[in-house]
Amino acid sequence: MSKANGTGVTKLFEDAHAEGILSPAGLQTLTVVDLGAQIQAGLGIHVDDVQASEVVLVTVMPDDSGSISHAGHTKTVCDGHNLVLDALLASQQKDGVLFHTRYLNGHVLNPFRPLEDVVRMHSKNYSADQGTPLYDQAVVLLGTVLAKSQEFSGNGVPVRTVTLLITDGADAGSQKARAKDVAALVKDLHRVENHIVAAMGIDDGVTDFRRVFQEMGISDRWILTPGQSAQEIRAAFQVFSQSAVRVSQGAASFSRAALGGFGA
Repeated sequence: MSKANGTGVTKLFEDAHAEGILSPAGLQTLTVVDLGAQIQAGLGIHVDDVQASEVVLVTVMPDDSGSISHAGHTKTVCDGHNLVLDALLASQQKDGVLFHTRYLNGHVLNPFRPLEDVVRMHSKNYSADQGTPLYDQAVVLLGTVLAKSQEFSGNGVPVRTVTLLITDGADAGSQKARAKDVAALVKDLHRVENHIVAAMGIDDGVTDFRRVFQEMGISDRWILTPGQSAQEIRAAFQVFSQSAVRVSQGAASFSRAALGGFGA
């Protein structure tokens, strides 16, 4: 496990701020409330235990709100998550990829770990029966990605990241963060030019997901808006998996993907 504790997480953020990676707004978002323990839960494998010369962090946040179950999407979301995993396992660069799964309500299924150790999603470890604290958990998720990437870069290991937020509704229940707080972090990550933040809004018939995600700072080219059919949702996961594989193929491939978005 990572040796960084709650204090260590704060130090990582302070270092990122000192290096110009985290803006004052981004630093305040991550430190104004104590997120150390939540972020720590996702950090996973220690930098010293990773032998790759460069690392790609792939992060997926599946929605586990009750509306997913109500709409009959539970198996489809599991299948989509596992599809992304399988695509990465089939890639030539798989040994340099670490994978992290944190559900929308905070449960960490996979702290950052090598692909061969990743736990697949299935009905025994995924129950879609909670709320939609989209902003709160997006801050935790992006903070985890930033802390982990800071661990590697601080140890001289080049790192690239690609993150997917998934929801079938607008924020409901966030206590601490707002859309602008998420946007501050997304802006910081984009400025470093080795991070991609993407989002998938599964049609609920009422939510304007492009507006929701744009308010969170996510670029339009990195937004997926599948319909309500299992086929459309799986196709969206397939599109993301292709982008994740491209990101793993090197810095040049990452740059092309970052500029082109899902259309690249």
